[in-house]
Amino acid sequence: MTEQAPWWQAATGYQIYPRSFCDLNGDGVGDLQGIASKLDYLVELGVDFIWLSPVYASPMADNGYDISDYENIAPVFGTRADFETLLAQASDRNIRIVMDLVVNHTSDQHRWFQSALAGVDAPYRDYYVWRAPAADGGPPNALESFFGGPAWSLDAASGQYYLHLFDPRQPDLNWANRAMRMDIYAMMNRWLDQGVAGFRMDVIDLIGKDPDALITADGPLLHDYLREMHANALDGRDIVTVGEAWSATPDQAARYSGPDGTLSMVFQFEHVTAGWDAVKGKFKPKPLDWRVIKGVMDRWQGACQHSGWNSLFWSNHDLPRAVSKYGDDGRYRVESAKMLATVLHCLKGTPYVYQGEELGMTNAAFTRLDQFRDVETLNFHAILAREGVSEAEFLAGANANGRDNARTPMQWSAAPGAGFSDSRPWIDLAGNHDRINAEAALADPDSVFHHYRVLIALRKQLPVIREGHYVPVSPDSPQVWAYLRALGDARLLVIANLTSDVVRFEVPEGLDMQGQLVSSNYPRAGVAQGVLALQPFEAFALLEDPLS
Repeated sequence: MTEQAPWWQAATGYQIYPRSFCDLNGDGVGDLQGIASKLDYLVELGVDFIWLSPVYASPMADNGYDISDYENIAPVFGTRADFETLLAQASDRNIRIVMDLVVNHTSDQHRWFQSALAGVDAPYRDYYVWRAPAADGGPPNALESFFGGPAWSLDAASGQYYLHLFDPRQPDLNWANRAMRMDIYAMMNRWLDQGVAGFRMDVIDLIGKDPDALITADGPLLHDYLREMHANALDGRDIVTVGEAWSATPDQAARYSGPDGTLSMVFQFEHVTAGWDAVKGKFKPKPLDWRVIKGVMDRWQGACQHSGWNSLFWSNHDLPRAVSKYGDDGRYRVESAKMLATVLHCLKGTPYVYQGEELGMTNAAFTRLDQFRDVETLNFHAILAREGVSEAEFLAGANANGRDNARTPMQWSAAPGAGFSDSRPWIDLAGNHDRINAEAALADPDSVFHHYRVLIALRKQLPVIREGHYVPVSPDSPQVWAYLRALGDARLLVIANLTSDVVRFEVPEGLDMQGQLVSSNYPRAGVAQGVLALQPFEAFALLEDPLS
């Protein structure tokens, strides 16, 4: 008997950024009750699980990615009872909840760190990473924070520095301390026992760091810790685990998610960082190069062809809106949003939809610095201003790649406040909710929303999408992404025009197909031998399956 594939291989995830999803109590910040009120919307979309960005207790220096208590809910989002209600109501609708696990660091308000500040002999001192100053009294070494500036801050009372790879208010946990690790695993087990369906693991590739050797990602003990985590919290459970691993390469895929791996899959970001400047990073983006992006996707599809599993995504809470970054958020917003959905959801792996992506929501296009709320953006503005980067140049970069683009409120309707809140939201709206909103999308059978709904359903229906072999067809084309999925006698051909121009594409010999058009954003009958004229951002998937 063939072993049944895990549920998450046929599933589609939906990421919710709670602060910006739905505000039910009218304070301008989204909450758990607001999420519960929109579960039927997610049922209509067809998603199978929610990845819930952190809702734990937090002072919100980094919008919840600085946790002060892993066991409780931040009051701004609600209560433990609200969470339990959400879990139960989602389960009633066959939707699972996956929590964000942030265990590379905590908040400086966490009781462990507050205890550690009592002195070098404090009970929890070794739960964090401490070092003596350099000979000149400065930081122990030149390690830099991902949010800009030194990765070390001085504790004046003890004369030692503590490590923080992100904000100084986010001290790094010391994964070399076994007692700390066991406390983390116990906490994970308590959430899993309550019924959560797994974890998305924030910057999990950093937990094996060796700061003395200036090694942050993919450290020498990373996979030892992951194996121990698996043995103590994950093994034997019917859950999904997704590791955020900015350092991951195709060669490492099997170590994370192959037969001997410890996680279900990883989020890799090669297709994202390929568009960043080598020195100034995301705030000075490179021109879009589809050949590079396709090359990354091809390599990962190949790496996970027989061992491991892919995560498929265009956007999340840290990234710009997909249609603004990779498509056309003006004239061809609807067509390009559908194209991006088609090429992604027909790949092998588990797709993730970031809230509002299914509506074709766009970047915010803020015009003033005081509209931004993200600690990373504000930190880098100060740093780059000192280096002579003008405010206009910085705003252009932040509007292209800044994290606040994904954090503007979900656009539910054309009403004031976009149906998100009756009060002024914690961050400004993107400003186009009168045209782009869920209410309008649900009413329009040709909307981006309904295109996503079809693609999500196809993954459940067609084994060739879940299991089929991936064959790139147009790897060198800067204008067309074409690939074939094959499983037995079934073939799925995907062809997409990546541009706003009409593009002529020569169909390779043997790919003339007259099957069922299972997804398209323009009328099309089939694919004959010869040259196809592809309309702006046209994308379609054609199925030939003798058994269907």
